[in-house]
Amino acid sequence: MSFFGFGQSADIDVVLNDAETRKKAEHKSEDGKKDKCFLFYDGETVSGKVNVTLKYPGKRLEHNGVKVEFIGQIELYYDRGNHHEFVSLVKDLARPGELTQSQTFDFEFTHVEKPYESYTGQNVKLRYFLRATVGRRLNDINKEMDIVVHTLSTYPELNSSIKMEVGIEDCLHIEFEYNKSKYHLKDVIVGKIYFLLVRIKIKHMEIDIIKRETTGTGPNVYHENDTIAKYEIMDGAPVRGESIPIRLFLAGYELTPTMRDINKKFSVRYYLNLVLIDEEERRYFKQQEITLWRKGDIVRKSMSHQAAIASQRFEGSFNPEKSQSQSNETEDS
Repeated sequence: MSFFGFGQSADIDVVLNDAETRKKAEHKSEDGKKDKCFLFYDGETVSGKVNVTLKYPGKRLEHNGVKVEFIGQIELYYDRGNHHEFVSLVKDLARPGELTQSQTFDFEFTHVEKPYESYTGQNVKLRYFLRATVGRRLNDINKEMDIVVHTLSTYPELNSSIKMEVGIEDCLHIEFEYNKSKYHLKDVIVGKIYFLLVRIKIKHMEIDIIKRETTGTGPNVYHENDTIAKYEIMDGAPVRGESIPIRLFLAGYELTPTMRDINKKFSVRYYLNLVLIDEEERRYFKQQEITLWRKGDIVRKSMSHQAAIASQRFEGSFNPEKSQSQSNETEDS
C-alpha cells in the first residue's frame, strides 16, 4: 500500500506563539453558529509553530515539502468555486524529503497587512486563516486555522448632525434630528422628533436600524436588507407642537463597521429608518444612512505596539507620545 502513498500519514496542528495571552473574539460562521477565534489587528505579526505528528512511529513519511500560508480571501456565495485572495503569504518550512519522526516547525509572518474586517454575511464571507500543508504525491495533508481581524478607527474629524423632514402636504409635517451621523459600535444614538403639523391619526412610530449588504458588480448585483433593531418611539397619537426624545443604545446589537466597496466585491451599509403607521395601516417612512466604526482608543493600551501603529493610519504619522496622551484622555473621559 505504501507504493501508492497510503502507508505513513500524519496529523498537523497549528499553534500560535501567544495563544495563551492573545484575546479571542466571537465570530458568526456561515451556519449561524458563533465561534471564538484569536483576534488580530492590521499590522500585527502572526507567528507560531506547525506540529507534524507521525501516525506510525518508526515509519518514514515521504513528502514534497512542508509549508504554511497566511491567506485573506473573499468568497461570494453565488460564485462558490472562486475564492478571491487579497492577501497570500507563504513560508516554506521544509524542502522535499522524508520525515522519520514527528517534527515541529517555527514560522513568522512579520507586520502582516490585514486591510479589511472579518465578515460573514447573507451572500459573502471575508475570512483570514493559516493553512499548514505537507505535500504528498497523491493527497496533501493540511490543516486550516481561522483568525478574526478587527479594523480600528479613531474619532471622525467631521461628524455633523442629521436633520430631516417628513411631510405630506396639508396632512403631516415632522422634523427629526440625530446628534451625529457617525457612531462607534458601542455608541448611543440621541435624537429628537418634532411634530409641526398632525392632521392624520398616527397610532405607532418606530426607528429601525437596517443593514444593507450589496455584493457583486454589473448585472450580478445582489442586495440583502436585514432589520437589525426596532425601537418603538411612541404608541398613540401625537399632537401638534409635541417633541419626543430618542435614545438608542447600539451595544446590544450585532453590528459591524460600515464597509464600502471592499476589494470591489461587496459593501455593508447601515440606515436609520423612521416608520410611522396610521390608523388605516398606511406606512410612512424616511431613511437616512449612518456610518458605523470600531473604536480603537480604548483597546490601544492592551494592544501590541504593532497594532497601535496600524490604528494610527487614520491620524497621520505615528507619534508615541500623542498616542499615550490620547489613551489617557479616553480613560479620563
